[in-house]
Amino acid sequence: MSNATSTQNGHRQGRVLTLWTPEDKAFWQREGEAIARVNLWISVPALFLAFCIWQVWSVVAVNLPAMGFKYSTNQLFWLAAAPALSGATLRIFYSFMIPVFGGRRWTAISTASLLLPAIGIGFAVQDNTTSYPTMLMLALLCGLGGGNFSSSMANISFFFPKERKGSALGVNAGLGNLGVSVVQFLSPLVITAGVFGVLGGDPQVVTKAGQAQTIWAQNAAFIWVPWIAITSVAAWFGMNDIADAKASFADQAAIFRNKHNWVMCVLYLGTFGSFIGFAAGFPLLIKALFPDVNPLTYAWMGPLVGAVTRPFGGWLADKVGGAKVTFWNFVVMALCVLGVLYFLPKGTGGFEFPMGPAEGNFAGFFVMFLLLFCTTGIGNGSTFRMIPVIFLSQKLRGVREDDEAARAEALKEGNTEGAAAIGFAGALGAYGGFFIPKSYGSSITATGGPELALWCFTVFYVLCVVITWWFYSRKNAEMPC
Repeated sequence: MSNATSTQNGHRQGRVLTLWTPEDKAFWQREGEAIARVNLWISVPALFLAFCIWQVWSVVAVNLPAMGFKYSTNQLFWLAAAPALSGATLRIFYSFMIPVFGGRRWTAISTASLLLPAIGIGFAVQDNTTSYPTMLMLALLCGLGGGNFSSSMANISFFFPKERKGSALGVNAGLGNLGVSVVQFLSPLVITAGVFGVLGGDPQVVTKAGQAQTIWAQNAAFIWVPWIAITSVAAWFGMNDIADAKASFADQAAIFRNKHNWVMCVLYLGTFGSFIGFAAGFPLLIKALFPDVNPLTYAWMGPLVGAVTRPFGGWLADKVGGAKVTFWNFVVMALCVLGVLYFLPKGTGGFEFPMGPAEGNFAGFFVMFLLLFCTTGIGNGSTFRMIPVIFLSQKLRGVREDDEAARAEALKEGNTEGAAAIGFAGALGAYGGFFIPKSYGSSITATGGPELALWCFTVFYVLCVVITWWFYSRKNAEMPC
């Protein structure tokens, strides 16, 4: 039976690909690339919507006080941080779902689950007597969107050959990450009009700058409902499951005995954890430090920069090596945080930078954060290129080129463990989305300003520089990649 016939038969059997050998250049050029691209371009909007729901609270929380919700500043930071906490935890389980359930099935089901928080938030914000525990529960449900990232990235990693994984994962994650920026940019616009008519509910009256305004706060959540439904259907009927990608949890659990899994988790916490944490806390941080600035006018630009640069980070890592890109990226990240500290307003508490304008400088603060978001995106792409290369290289070491059976088994094991490691690193990295906003809130409460939190971030990035150099980028490193 020919390769093409096998693939066609697999399509008739519930869209399961019974033959999938992307490392075979002939197969890849003949049919593999076309199938992989279809799955990638359905995966992208699904992941985009997941990030929109995951980060919708970063916008909703800013508007709650003006709508009459009596929550403290620390409670608002908790609402912005809670989706990251639940999303990161769900990612641990989502990391292993693709080989168990199949990429097509899981993508469709997990995308459809986003309807729960989207609809729930839309109704809850229409009543300013909604209790804080109810709002916190809805914020935690937004973590369903965060969980999707690990399964999405693990799924796409199966479809592409080794030399294309960095670019493919960069595109999937980078365009998916755009959801963070779009939700922060689009939400302030859609809440100004009753786009759903009588189906969207009644408007709310808020006072801003001494003037009464009419808004439809529920639109920030409702606007995503039809797109979630459409994308779920597209995933179910348009994507594929890969038969060879099937594996039990026990098969994937081998990553927990591999030290490089844990090392890469730390590095990804420094890149993606920073991206999602800074994105979640940026609007509230601007509001706390520069009260005369409308945070929603500027906050969306940071996640946009981080999302756009992620594919570039994956592409650059494919060209010059992931370890080299990651090393220098962390160096720049540490310097950018020092730049943020320089431009903060002084007199807010201890741990202030010894130099800089006393009143602070929003323009400098904003530029430093844009550079920081840029480096988080590049680092996201480079670290996710490193992970599958590390696991494939480990499995292929010692396997003879002429031993096709051993090579095929090594490739299968390397891809399976690499995909699981990608998902698991994504899970632990996502905790940055909780710790960074919560660190801001705790630092402000304890010292009057966010400086202590920012100094801790700087120390962590320096640690990541040392780790990357020691394991991956120095001469005679244990696992150059």
